Formats: sequence, structure tokens, C-alpha cells
Amino acid sequence: MKKRILVVEDQFIEANNLQIMLENAGHEVCPIARSGAEALKTSEELSPDLVLLDIFLKGKLTGIDIAKVLREKNIAFIYLSANSDRKTFEAAKDTQPYGFLVKPYREKDVLNTIEIALHLQANIVKHNYYKIKSAESGTSEDLPASVLKRIIGWDTSLKDIISQLQMVAPTGTSVLILGESGTGKEQIADCLHILSKRKDKPFVKINCAALPATLIESELFGHERGAFTGAFDRKIGKFEQADLGTIFLDEIGELPTELQVKLLRVLQEKEVDRIGSNRVIKTDVRIIAASNRDLEKEVAEGRFRIDLYYRLNVFPITLPPLRYRKEDIPTLVDHFAKLYAREFSKIITGFSDGIIHAMMAYDWPGNIRELRHFVERAVLLTKSADIDDMQFIKMLQQRTAAIAGTDSNRIKSMDDNERDNIVAVLRKTNGKIFGKGGAAEFLGVSASTLNSRIRKLGISKERIFYK
Repeated sequence: MKKRILVVEDQFIEANNLQIMLENAGHEVCPIARSGAEALKTSEELSPDLVLLDIFLKGKLTGIDIAKVLREKNIAFIYLSANSDRKTFEAAKDTQPYGFLVKPYREKDVLNTIEIALHLQANIVKHNYYKIKSAESGTSEDLPASVLKRIIGWDTSLKDIISQLQMVAPTGTSVLILGESGTGKEQIADCLHILSKRKDKPFVKINCAALPATLIESELFGHERGAFTGAFDRKIGKFEQADLGTIFLDEIGELPTELQVKLLRVLQEKEVDRIGSNRVIKTDVRIIAASNRDLEKEVAEGRFRIDLYYRLNVFPITLPPLRYRKEDIPTLVDHFAKLYAREFSKIITGFSDGIIHAMMAYDWPGNIRELRHFVERAVLLTKSADIDDMQFIKMLQQRTAAIAGTDSNRIKSMDDNERDNIVAVLRKTNGKIFGKGGAAEFLGVSASTLNSRIRKLGISKERIFYK
């Protein structure tokens, strides 16, 4: 689809090359802006659909300054830069760009990134409309039983995640699921596939952390017989297996840097070539990725490619740790108790109030996975229908005391200090972020920046209002 695109680039050759690429692809290109002032003037006069924006420009205004204005006008923009150091990345990501192109770039990289950016912008509009309609009706569409059995609880953050799933699942958009280990990222990936238009097609999962670096490329893309020592037969890679369906790349943050480049090419060009083969194989695969790492930190420290991050981070879903949704613990315990009672052929009526109280007091650093294992062990060992053995209470009390002792002796990280400060201000403003007397005003930042930090630091309403 033809779009009007503004290129903001002070290097003549690079700007000219971009113009040729865009015009060859059928887009209308606005007059090149060589400075921030020209960019603002042209965007005001011509209202481009999208802006390719160099971060470092001649003059007083940087690309980041321009991006803040474009964001307010709801104009999509993609950063162009050869520099991805931590300071630059932190400043850039706060403007919530629609993509990031690292110089030098190829024509395919540019056109694919533009396509994704425009798709993302369209989905943001749909998302805002969806949230308004949901707020008006107070309800969401019914979910199939296969999804409901994977999403257990009533926490408000969980309800928001369900809304996000209902919106993004049918679109085919790439999704990045973030959260600590044990928060249920794979379950959310399952739900995305079940609710998608590809639900009857293959759903292929691969844990990038579970494979040696020497085998990941072969697992993802396959190899031909004789491609390397030990390759006795042809192997079909995961991307080929997932054709027309979905691939789930778990722990994507563990992927070696050299393979990140190849993965980016596959995602952008939608084609793979097996190791030892010259034949290109087209693939149509929906991407779901997950990580328990702070990928923004990995990017800033050079361990994860910034362009791959933005390619995956089209629609992020962040799962809260269990310690921030403790009101769901009784519901989860009841679910797992019934599950293991059936598995072990036992009659279980439930856990005593004492054990439930001890569970609520414990922070569950292993999240839902740790809770599940605890319930499994309790059901397996109990000799009565009502589980009230004091050994379980003592076990939880010891774990709680150990965590409290560790916390009292540890030096807080910058993120911890920032989280505590934001929570304290939000409590003072009774959760108000925008406008006069809001938390953004107290902290001296824009409301969009504060919202970005709240999401990044995993600050939930429960953490604000319940100490």
C-alpha cells in the first residue's frame, strides 16, 4: 500500500539511497529533511504516514526531540542509527518508536521494518478503540475452555492480559512475552495460538536456553546431509515444521549473538536456507517469543541486537510475578490440588487456613511453577483429605524468613530504588498519573514516560494500594 514517508537524515548519500528504495517500492517520499527544524516543518505541512528518523542530526534538535513531537501527533516513526549504546537506547525507547534500523541496512530490511511499523500503528488504534468499548460494556468476549483452563485468577493485571490476548491473537502480529521464570509465559503462548486463525496449523516450540549453541542453528533452520561432521541425514528445521502455523521461541534472550543476525533475516524475509544448502525455502510463520531476561538491558549492554528486539517487540505482554497477585493464590492452590488429587487418585478437600495464610505471606520467587510444585508435594505426602500438616507451614515460614533475611542484607539495585520511589509517589497521589497533582508532575517526567517505567518495572495496582 502506497504511503507518504518523510526521511530525516543529514547525510546526503544515505538519504538519497533511502529515497530511491522507497520510491522503487511505490511510496511517496516527502522532501528530505536535513535537520530537526526542517523535519518539524515538513511533518506539519505534509502530515506523513511514517517518518524515518536519524537520531543524530546537525543542529540543536536531535531525532529523539523530533520523536516526542511525532508521538504526540500519532505519526509512526522508525529510528535510523549506527549507535546503540545504553544512554542512546534508554532515551530512544522512552519515545516508544515503531521500529529501529541499524546502519548499514539493506532494502529488504527497510521495507519490512516499514511494513511492521505501519501494522503496529494500526493495531495501536484498534487497541485504544478496544479498550474504550471494553470499558463501556464492562465485559469481554467469552473465552474457550481450552484457554480458561490455562488462565487462572481474578487479578486486575490478569484481566488486562486477557484483553490483550483477545485483541492480538487473531491478527498474526508478533508477540513478545516477558516475565520472571515460572510466571506462565508458555501458557500465554498456548492461548495465543488457540485464539489465532492458525489454531489448526502446527504449533512448534523451542527453548533457546536448552540447546547447545552449536545445535541451535540446525534446530531452527535445519541442515542437509553431510553439511557438517555428524550430519548423517537431512534435518527439517523448526521454521519449516511450523510453516503456516506458529513458532514459540522461548528464552530468546539466550540466543547467541551470531545467530540473532540470521534469525532477524529469517523473520524479515520469511525464508530459510538449511545449513549446507543453496536453496531458499519460503516460510509463513507467526512468531511468539518469550524471555525472563531484561531484553532492554541486554540491548543496551550489546548482548542483544536492537533491530531484532524491535522486530520481536511488536506487541509486548508482561506477566506479573505471583508476589504481585497474591489474591489469586487460593484459586491457584485449589486448581492444582484438584489436578494432583486426580493424578494421585486421592480425595482432597483443600488446604487448612493456616497453610493458606502461610502461602499468602510467602513471596514465591519461583512464581506459579514453585507454587505448583509445593501443592504437588503436599498432595502426594498428605494422609488426610484436609491438608493441615504443620510441616508445610513451617517450610513456608522458613522460606519467608530466609527471603526476608536476604532482602535486609542486600544492596538495592537502581531499578529497585526507582520502583520504590515511583510506588511511594503513586501512593501519595492515590494512583493518579496524569494532570495537575499527578505522579508524573511530582516526578518531573511526562505521563507517557512514567507509564513506560511503570510497565518496565512491573508495578501493579496491588503493589501501590497494598503494602
